[in-house]
Amino acid sequence: MTIKLFYSPGACSLAPHIALEEAGVPFEPVRVDFSKTQQRSPDYLRINPKGRVPALADGDFIVTENPAVLRYIATLAPEKKLWPDNARDEARCMEWMAWISSGVHVSYAHIRRAERYATGEEAIANVQAKGRETTRDVWQAVEAKLPAEGWSSGDRYSVADAYLYVFWAWGGGQVLGYDMTKDFPKWSALAKRVADRPATQRALEREKAVMQAA
Repeated sequence: MTIKLFYSPGACSLAPHIALEEAGVPFEPVRVDFSKTQQRSPDYLRINPKGRVPALADGDFIVTENPAVLRYIATLAPEKKLWPDNARDEARCMEWMAWISSGVHVSYAHIRRAERYATGEEAIANVQAKGRETTRDVWQAVEAKLPAEGWSSGDRYSVADAYLYVFWAWGGGQVLGYDMTKDFPKWSALAKRVADRPATQRALEREKAVMQAA
């Protein structure tokens, strides 16, 4: 049975999109169109009642939340070694994914989705202003945490690197507008190596094509 990845182009679901391409398992990408609020449609809420992406369906088994989705994808193709095979690197990989989902992403959401945290224009503006301070600090903390060379969780590429790539791209996007190469050189070096991988290029091309066709 074909695996389905429910994703939105440019969203954090890009990480499992890349991971599935790396795993080389057959999958069907299913776009959830946020511009049409499909994430709140009854059909999608039956898949993910949280109304977020990603969601991954393997038959009648559905898993949500990027750390869980990425870990599951890694188990589908153990020969690709997308998950570390020793205790310390595994702990580091899990540490990265937990921090990205609970801290890095949340800091960004205080700017991009401030209405989740406040009501009224002034309050929303205050949340966004504070979010810009916090997010810069978080991005700098990621840069400081990354090793000077190698991958985020050891000597081998892992699903955590795909996840880090997404937020590197967001850092240089319109919302934050950071000079990632200048201000975050270690993160940028890692992101370039992720971007150069054929699996990443396939996922990016597919998402780009979907956005252009919309």
